[in-house]
Amino acid sequence: MAKTQIRLSGSGGQGMITAGIILAAGAAVFEGKKSIQSQSYGPEARGGASKAEVIISDEEIFYPKVMAPDILVALTQEAAEKYSKDLVDGGILILDDLMVKEAPKGNWKVYMMPIIRTAAEKVGKAMVANVVTLGALNEICGLVAPETLEKAVLSRVPKGTEELNKNAILAGIELAKAVK
Repeated sequence: MAKTQIRLSGSGGQGMITAGIILAAGAAVFEGKKSIQSQSYGPEARGGASKAEVIISDEEIFYPKVMAPDILVALTQEAAEKYSKDLVDGGILILDDLMVKEAPKGNWKVYMMPIIRTAAEKVGKAMVANVVTLGALNEICGLVAPETLEKAVLSRVPKGTEELNKNAILAGIELAKAVK
């Protein structure tokens, strides 16, 4: 991996900003990679489209913004439509199949999976959809070693939720394996 640009998107409150921070400030750094994370919210803090952008590189990063993501995760239809416009040709598009009814058109590898439903039903808490997302994203894209991702997640979650979050990572990995 020379440089990978990732955009994690959804609606405010779904945890995509936190997922971006875990990926950049935790997982990538733990592996000695360079990383930058930025974020933006829609006009509403909860409910409007939000995105976190992460650049992971083996070399210095000279521009801190994602210009053309290699990977887009979208947990809502609005986010999928709004943020897919500059996804690179041949890029990876990961969508939640409950909230995104129609994948944006483009020359991308599309993965539709029940991220939110899995968090709510299989893991038991919808609020860990962001961690399920990280498990699936990492399984599909191989950004960091699985144990590094787990270490990064566990370094950021509230005490007492470690098992819940480990289960969320594993659920995401299983989702990705089912659609690969």
